[in-house]
Amino acid sequence: MAGDFTAEQKRYLEGFASGFQASRAQRATPTKEKPTSPDAIHFAAQDRAIANGGALNEQEKIKREEHPFDAYSRLVAQTKRNEPPKPADNFRWRYHGLFYVAPTQSSYMCRLRIPNGILTHWQFTGLADLADSHGGGYLHVTTRANLQIREIEPESAVAMIEGVQSLGLWTRGSGADNIRNITGTPTAGIDPQELIDTRPFARAMHFHILNDRSLSGLPRKFNIAFDGGGRIAVLEDTNDVAFQAIEIREGHGLAQGVYFRLALGGITGHKDLARDTGVIVPTIEAVEIADAILRVFIDTGDRTNRARARLKYVLDQLGFDRFLTLVEEKLGRPLLRAPQEAIAPRPGFDRLAHIGAHAQKEAQKSWVGVALKLGRLTSDEARGLATIARDLGDGDIRLTVWQNLLISGITEARIDEALARIEALGLATKASPLRAGLVACTGNVGCRFAAADTKRHADEIATHCEERIEIDTPINIHLTGCRHSCAQHYIGDIGLVGARVPINEEGDTVEGYNMVVGGGFGAEGAIGRELLENVAATDAPRKIESLLRAYLAHRATREESFAAFTRRHDAEALRRLIAETEQ
Repeated sequence: MAGDFTAEQKRYLEGFASGFQASRAQRATPTKEKPTSPDAIHFAAQDRAIANGGALNEQEKIKREEHPFDAYSRLVAQTKRNEPPKPADNFRWRYHGLFYVAPTQSSYMCRLRIPNGILTHWQFTGLADLADSHGGGYLHVTTRANLQIREIEPESAVAMIEGVQSLGLWTRGSGADNIRNITGTPTAGIDPQELIDTRPFARAMHFHILNDRSLSGLPRKFNIAFDGGGRIAVLEDTNDVAFQAIEIREGHGLAQGVYFRLALGGITGHKDLARDTGVIVPTIEAVEIADAILRVFIDTGDRTNRARARLKYVLDQLGFDRFLTLVEEKLGRPLLRAPQEAIAPRPGFDRLAHIGAHAQKEAQKSWVGVALKLGRLTSDEARGLATIARDLGDGDIRLTVWQNLLISGITEARIDEALARIEALGLATKASPLRAGLVACTGNVGCRFAAADTKRHADEIATHCEERIEIDTPINIHLTGCRHSCAQHYIGDIGLVGARVPINEEGDTVEGYNMVVGGGFGAEGAIGRELLENVAATDAPRKIESLLRAYLAHRATREESFAAFTRRHDAEALRRLIAETEQ
């Protein structure tokens, strides 16, 4: 048969056969060339960890075996069978916003992404409808100005995700090793004292993340916040990356105007607030610089020890100067720096501005802050608030990190009507100085890590203290169920972290807390220090009452804040004051 081919045809066939054999060989053995997929930078980081003698942690192995975004069809199949996930898939489905929370609840919790925490009245109504049709009929406002829906049966998981997406909202990447919901000043664009509107930056960062798969699968979760200098704190200093709006004064060799000051490494559960880097960021460059920071973290973050896989530990190991040098290498240019004297003083926060009516920058308009009970509202309450926002406001619902929400754009002539309609829903627009800053995580009714029923105990503490003493200044009390610190107990004036408290020599325990004091944020930023251990939940209201009485009796002046008072005394002195008050 060979005689039937010309010499040119023979050369072609030989070349084809040679190419075929080479292709087979290339598929049979790993290539030494760098992979080019969006996941390549993560595989390379894993490979370096292994080459350095480490063993990948379980979550890294799960991501390497099957990327969660590639496994969606299996989630659909599980949903059709009403089948709960195995542990590996429970981790994967968090990339889609679903958390299976057994054994506390045999169901999913769905967490959203809402950039800057702002959504429309019709989106809010749609979420309430989804909570009724596929969840438990209620929503939780989180400490990242976000929403969660609970009690979703496995058979409803995909319907919930699709329902959220149909509303023009998102769940993708809201859990596991991803960049979480991008927070911003809740009064962005309407605040009389703000330096800059954070909404465009939060949305730009949000869509940058969603449209670049290489930014998924980080060594661990990552938080980014934009503070615009408004009256309500966004707690940007608790984030891995904090962009803080500042104004550069004239005459320091820099263009006068508004920039972001860059702070890095906040993780309050590990006792660290974000630290100022000395870098200032032209606002137009914020997303680009955040991207470079993320890619350095992808390269350098720990893929072996899950407990040390956050940005803080990269900064501890490399130092800020070396880390910023790596960021500059990613950017291909130096970062901009400014001396402290070039930065004008920032406007302060108002710790009560998220509750009640407050004037906006636009004449004759106000926002109204609704005091939710520790972040929970029923679907009927949500629909009612959405209707008020539509009828009386500008149509927006603005979530805050204080587990409540604002209705904006209400004309002065209709403020009283708005207040009356909110109260008719059974909700409040007023709160005591204790309840205004009362924050609690989900607790052990919905989280397997929590050691205590934080929301119930928070309500009991506030009720007990309100009935017995009159507090004349805002005091934040944060209750978190475990060391993950979702309620950020270390930045509260008083922080409580759940613990099992021994009650006898037989080893029996009850729900309780360890107490810290002296935390703060913003200008008073600090990590609280330990004060009391093993306080039974039933004793916590009385202990806090005694501490508050000691403060009122012994503060240096009426203007001395609770944080300043507790920092002026060491732990032993505070314990003595509590004991004296209890006698």
